Amino acid sequence: MKIAVAGTGYVGLSVALLLSQHNEVHALDIVPEKVETLNEGKSPIVDKEITEFLEGNVSGARPLNFQATLDPRQAYIGADYAVVATPTNYDPHKNYFDTSSVEAAIAAIREVNPTAWIVIKSTIPVGYTSDLRGKLQDERLLFSPEFLREGHALYDNLHPSRIVVGAPEDDAEAHHAAEVFADLLVQGAAEGEMKRINADGGTGIPRLIVGLTEAEAVKLFANTYLALRVAFFNELDTYAETRELRTQEIIDGVCLDPRIRADYNNPSFGYGGYCLPKDTKQLLANYDQVPQNLISGIVNANRTRKDFIATEIERRISEIDNPTVGIYRLTMKSGSDNFRQSAVQGVMKRIKARGITVVVYEPTMNDPEFFGSEVTHDLEDFKRRSDVIVANRWNRDLDDVSGKVFSRDLFKRD
Repeated sequence: MKIAVAGTGYVGLSVALLLSQHNEVHALDIVPEKVETLNEGKSPIVDKEITEFLEGNVSGARPLNFQATLDPRQAYIGADYAVVATPTNYDPHKNYFDTSSVEAAIAAIREVNPTAWIVIKSTIPVGYTSDLRGKLQDERLLFSPEFLREGHALYDNLHPSRIVVGAPEDDAEAHHAAEVFADLLVQGAAEGEMKRINADGGTGIPRLIVGLTEAEAVKLFANTYLALRVAFFNELDTYAETRELRTQEIIDGVCLDPRIRADYNNPSFGYGGYCLPKDTKQLLANYDQVPQNLISGIVNANRTRKDFIATEIERRISEIDNPTVGIYRLTMKSGSDNFRQSAVQGVMKRIKARGITVVVYEPTMNDPEFFGSEVTHDLEDFKRRSDVIVANRWNRDLDDVSGKVFSRDLFKRD
């Protein structure tokens, strides 16, 4: 089967490589350097499994039927399925995702291929796919949410927690196409995944074919729940710090309850990254005219947490003349090179607004400045110059200056 993938970010590239194990896959991007890099077997993003797949494809150790391309015709002509995984940034002024890249990709596909099933994997507002089907008079549009972690995108495709595809329930042909696409994702999963016990007591990967709008809601509500957990344990930490209690002991006791569990419970500077901030805000926008308290509370709690963290940092340097605060890494997670909307950026901006000098250590950034602050690749010089080092996540690089470090990473993990 021929499959086209529009976009080679975390979502698009991981899906393309997964499907190229058993299908002919053409991954389209608009950046020549990125296409060249992919076809040379090099990963443009930090992701262990993506790197291994690309290198293995070029060396022959793991041959794939994969090619990156700049040519829409090469990608789309003859494709049975076209996956749209283009970026949809949240527009704070419109309270809406910018879906223009999705619509541009669909238009490009339809220009040369009127029959391919188009599967949207970009994050979009609830109700968007159904509205688009009506607007374009195109009944061959499906939606399939992704549930990937930055830095582990291909791993999470190889070991999926569940596979969800949305199709209109009253459209038998679309429902069948959704089942076929779900089967393609299952086929690409790592050997042995089909033998595991799933939540219903059966074997294999949980696989759901649901309505179009229900599939969109699954994605937004799943990410909002994760944001809720982050906000909850951060507020617990804020309480404990304010009352001079030991946060870790409280969390350990709380999480022994099997209904709560000891995962996703490590305090941080707030939730951030590419998905959680925009998904919670988009879900809040979707609640217009719908009674709610919790969703807005999550968004507000994240803002309050960053305010608290900035105040704590300022308190630590209050007796230092002309202090310099060092920001150790802008990335959201260890093992990632992505720092879009990372929580530490919000903390940094708050510190700078109070007139405090900031220097940033970020080895993945080539620009000499970030929001008016110096960016350095010299770790030792960074540690010497910083009166306080702010680290959302701990790294052993900081062991020798642990007394300078301000972090709420209690469990030394994401």
